[in-house]
Amino acid sequence: MEIKKDSSKIFRNIFLKDCYLEIEGEKLLDGSIRISGAKNSALVLMAASILSEGQVNLFNVPRISDVLIMSKILIAMGINIKSNSNQLKINTKEIIPPSQELLSDLFNALRVSFFCIGPILARFGKADIPLPGGCLIGSRPIDEHINSLKKLGVIFKFKDNYLSAEVITPHKRLVGSSITFKCKSVGATETLVMAASLAEGTTILNNAAQEPEIIDLANMLNLMGARIKGAGSERIKIEGVKTLKGCDYTVIPDRIEAGTFLIAAAITRSPISLFPCEPRHLKEVINKLEACGCKFEYSKQLLRIIPNQILNSVNMNTSPYPGFPTDLQAPFMALMATANGTSKIEETVFENRMNHVKELKRMGANITLRNNVATVIGVKNLHGTNVLGSDLRATAALALAGLSARGKTKVRGLEHLERGYEDFSNKLRKVGANILKKK
Repeated sequence: MEIKKDSSKIFRNIFLKDCYLEIEGEKLLDGSIRISGAKNSALVLMAASILSEGQVNLFNVPRISDVLIMSKILIAMGINIKSNSNQLKINTKEIIPPSQELLSDLFNALRVSFFCIGPILARFGKADIPLPGGCLIGSRPIDEHINSLKKLGVIFKFKDNYLSAEVITPHKRLVGSSITFKCKSVGATETLVMAASLAEGTTILNNAAQEPEIIDLANMLNLMGARIKGAGSERIKIEGVKTLKGCDYTVIPDRIEAGTFLIAAAITRSPISLFPCEPRHLKEVINKLEACGCKFEYSKQLLRIIPNQILNSVNMNTSPYPGFPTDLQAPFMALMATANGTSKIEETVFENRMNHVKELKRMGANITLRNNVATVIGVKNLHGTNVLGSDLRATAALALAGLSARGKTKVRGLEHLERGYEDFSNKLRKVGANILKKK
């Protein structure tokens, strides 16, 4: 498969540039929505396949543009990938070190691409890669990744927008160490778990992030022959091994997609069911929805939400897992714009994740923003208009607001939305939403 240098831009800008969602609001929803595999897990599991000396078969992989870009990054490294619906067959038999020039646009388009540095260093002892891109929601520094990899025996050089890294230990192999993260960084935790899996000796990660996606990564690596204990806790222990084999692995359900559709049900005051779903991954989200007037039923991975017709405002602040996820802050704000009373919503994870506020206000929301704290006074009705999503979750939030609004809403920014949601509009349409993707 030939990879063009600007392939990511071609996908996002040509195919989606003129597309938008047209939504006729105030329609009740009813039925069941199937939840796709987790975006934030699938991408890292794909990066982890670099460590394998066999074939990794991934199941329940979401069909989204970010997965397409990550696939092209791996293909550019000589990895053979075959795709069949939601399955990826990843064979690393002919893997080669990545080329800066070939990967430039791909890395710039996908933030999680930087997590490949851990597996690349573990396999090849050096990495020359562009710095990453992704949604413009804050600086998202890579200091934790860099400083932690240094403790495994890596030196770094920066030039323009490129980073050169090399293992300088006597055997040119990463060496285990004890590492304490300054903050709970999901990316740094995942990068170090992957890198340390093939390191000499034992690595201890303290103050590690605890997200379910990290548990998913450790589970797959252990199936490949890694020795990882404690994933999901603040202390992870990795005993390095010399090689890792292939495996078959199924990606966990996407808790952010599930949370988004729970909020879609709440904002339209409609009962819907989600399957498959892991409520323990959504504990804080469910707590907030219960506090504002929603009831839940759960049985055999099917989660049903039953909202009251009048929902009350509740305060919320984002925080690392198991707190309220920053990825659902924008959708939750859309919901609070329709609730009874006043709520305060504070964003503590990213400094630039309030771009949806001005667009929600264009729909009639009563929101006052000061620093990263939004004061939201619920209104009786939002009204449809033309809005533009600035990032993945903001675009989803505007679509949810459109489901509730009187009249017609046109939501642009689908190049963001399709980075993280598989078949977003069709899933909503199947449960009764009047929503179409148009060009």
